Parts: sequence; structure tokens; C-alpha cells
Amino acid sequence: MIDSKGFRPNVGIILANDAGQLLWARRIGQDAWQFPQGGIQRNESPEAALYRELNEEVGLRPSDVAVLGATRGWLRYRLPPHLIRRRQRPTCIGQKQVWFLLRLLAHEDRVRLDVTEQPEFDSWSWVHYWHPIEEVVSFKRDVYLRALEQLAPLLFPEGAPVRPANPGPGRPPVIPRSGQGG
Repeated sequence: MIDSKGFRPNVGIILANDAGQLLWARRIGQDAWQFPQGGIQRNESPEAALYRELNEEVGLRPSDVAVLGATRGWLRYRLPPHLIRRRQRPTCIGQKQVWFLLRLLAHEDRVRLDVTEQPEFDSWSWVHYWHPIEEVVSFKRDVYLRALEQLAPLLFPEGAPVRPANPGPGRPPVIPRSGQGG
């Protein structure tokens, strides 16, 4: 489903633990990390898509999480020209997303990346709140930043952690976990 302007409706999922760290997942067979996300199907609400994608991508059910909130309106990103499939009709030029912030209520061993026949991810890790800004593919960076800035007060009512000014050497490494839980 692509809208009249060429954007595919999508939900993004930011899953936090009690320490305020975020689940960061590696795309299967790639050195590319991202938050879970997925398309909204025809006649599906963003909330229904959230729970479907949460289960498909990380194996969690609604009872495993608490929804803390969502971004206001759609956040959009455009695909780089080399990723646009111009022969596809309608042509998708990017995604428009509603981002949800969730808190994990269940034990982290409930996270499973292998619940579907075609998993999206092969490992995951807990990372510092701002870490995804440093590592996500460049064309998604602005959307990630806007989502994290909008949602930070819900997770950190006393104030979000300071964003690193100059990420790079010296930052804690991401230690991947297997696809079958934590």
C-alpha cells in the first residue's frame, strides 16, 4: 500500500528495557542495524500493525510490553535514488512512519527473532538511547532522531541522557545476542 505521494505507511518500534536501553537489531545476513519496523496493511490501524510487526520481528506479544506513546503524525524519509524501484507501480519513494515507544514487561529471553519462516533479524542488543543515531543508515537518520527526541520525555521524565557530541572510538561496543532470545 503506497499513498498518492509515493510513501508507504509504516510503523517503527522502539523497545526499551527498565534501564532505558533500546533493542537494536541486525538485519539478517548484513552489517546493518535498525529498530524493528514494518508496513501497515490495507484496512489495518497503526496499533494493529505495531502488534503484528512486534510479534513477527521480535516474537513479542501485547502482554510482553507496555505502550508508552507514539510520535505525533507521520515522520517521512525518502529512499536514495538507487533504491527506488522505478518499474514498480505505484512507485515507492520512501516511507511515512508512526513510531511507538514500548517498555518490555517480560523477561528479555522472550525476544525471539525466529518466529517466522523469513526472519528480518539475526541478532540484537541493548544499546544506549542515542546509539541508533550513530549507526542507522544515513537516509533514516533524521527520522530516527525526530522519533527519539519526541519520545524521550515518555521514557525519561526527569530528562533524557545526554546525546554524545562526537560519537566514535571509545563508545561501548554492541554485543549481539542470538536470534533465539537473550
